[in-house]
Amino acid sequence: MAAVHRRLARNRRRRHVLVRPRVFRDRSNPLESLDDFEIYQRYRFRPDTIHFLVNGVSDQLVTATKRNSPVPPLLQVLLFLRFVATGAHLRLIGDSLGISESSVGRSVKAVAAAIIAVFAQATLVFPVGEIATKVKEGFRRVAGFPKVIGCVDGTQIRISTPTANEADYVNRKGFHSLNVQMVCDPNFRITSLCARWPGSCHDARIWRTSGLYQKFENGDYDGILLGDSGYPLSRYLMTPYLTPRTQSEERFNSSLCRTRVLIEQTFGIMKRKFQALHFGLRTSPDQAVSYITACCILHNIGIERGDTIISGDCRELNVADCQQAVINAHPRADGVAKRASITQSFF
Repeated sequence: MAAVHRRLARNRRRRHVLVRPRVFRDRSNPLESLDDFEIYQRYRFRPDTIHFLVNGVSDQLVTATKRNSPVPPLLQVLLFLRFVATGAHLRLIGDSLGISESSVGRSVKAVAAAIIAVFAQATLVFPVGEIATKVKEGFRRVAGFPKVIGCVDGTQIRISTPTANEADYVNRKGFHSLNVQMVCDPNFRITSLCARWPGSCHDARIWRTSGLYQKFENGDYDGILLGDSGYPLSRYLMTPYLTPRTQSEERFNSSLCRTRVLIEQTFGIMKRKFQALHFGLRTSPDQAVSYITACCILHNIGIERGDTIISGDCRELNVADCQQAVINAHPRADGVAKRASITQSFF
């Protein structure tokens, strides 16, 4: 009987609770109220490029109904750009455009998926043919290293504590992350990306399981990559001498590291433009992979359209920096011979 009385009392209290009315906020268009400089400061792209992105992904974002006042594609793209540009909480981003936190979350996920679906194949492309020839010449101008088709390295992107396999995501610096492998060209474009590996994975393991590794093994590409001492020396991936014994070997190391700094600079450019990659992504590993991939695509689009500012304060690298990685102690015989041949012929 007591339980019945308590249930009746709860029902009486519920009848007196006021229902919160639904509020439809004013969703203005920031591109109409801000000048070009203010737009670039907030969204990291000029209005022309923002419209280019919207035109590309709008078919992926348009809903089939007008019920519940859906967020238009333009505002969805602006929400995503604001999210990756600042790394702020979704509620703060939504407040800036008069959109609820839940709608911001859905929009950000949808735009990242749409950018990957529409632009990935045309943007993240490894150089071949005439383009590869231009890439090699661009790298040669940096420090005289011959036949370089890309620089490879990994960078740690902080993420929230995962619910599954949590220990795998703790990197050697002690925080949860993804170890993201990228390859860049001499103009800081990203030509290859592998973003799915936990932070504890070694660079060499990520490289050996990547599709790019298999293509180089099969001889699909004519050129060599430059990496630090964490990568395995092979006929198509050059790493520095750990203990150079001649002036030629020292010049080889100097040229390699002055060229390889471009991938470090690429990481710096990306993380300054997209602060979410610098401060970390408060999301699951799978969703973080989607955001990272979308940012890499936007990075390349920004370079192509002149929206990415290449400043002179990029991180500089010296020979010792190339040898500070966790050393991979398994050089291949073909790599040792190739490195010796390059050293003798060019340095």
